Amino acid sequence: MDKKNTTKKQKIKKEILSWIWIIAAVIILRMFFIQAFQIPSTSMVPTLKVGDRLLANKIIYKIRKPERGEVIIFKYPKNPSIDFVKRLIGLPGETVFINNGNVYINGKKLTKPHSITKRYYYSIGKYGVDKPFLIPPKSYFVLGDNSFVSKDSRFFGVVPEKDLIAKAWFIYWPPWRMGVIH
Repeated sequence: MDKKNTTKKQKIKKEILSWIWIIAAVIILRMFFIQAFQIPSTSMVPTLKVGDRLLANKIIYKIRKPERGEVIIFKYPKNPSIDFVKRLIGLPGETVFINNGNVYINGKKLTKPHSITKRYYYSIGKYGVDKPFLIPPKSYFVLGDNSFVSKDSRFFGVVPEKDLIAKAWFIYWPPWRMGVIH
């Protein structure tokens, strides 16, 4: 009888220890690697819709530089307590110009990536619409996929590298929209 009780207690201890490890792993992942976000506006339609919940990779920009066409999450330059989600268009040291729905980098019309070139970008705002805009070092130019309603770099200027939070990676809710973000 004592042996059965000891075995049962050992199984319970193992089960508790397993759950502690799982919870610790989730906490570590959440703190350092992955973060969940919810989309509040239509500025990234059709890529992201209001209410979409997504997971973002928080470590990637500590390993490598952001790349043109990626959907990024950053602190809003006008109010850093707010997180914004936009598509990265221009890199440090480049000039960006938006004309007739197209994006021009260093005077050349973008032809790749398709995530940018298949969209129409309106020439409204202050930056990069009347004349080419030079992106300062350690800064990025971002646009919303739904540029008619998006408050993006055309209005607030650049996003400093220090304000990058994560790369949008995967829509997990609602289930019928589940998938990798391009």
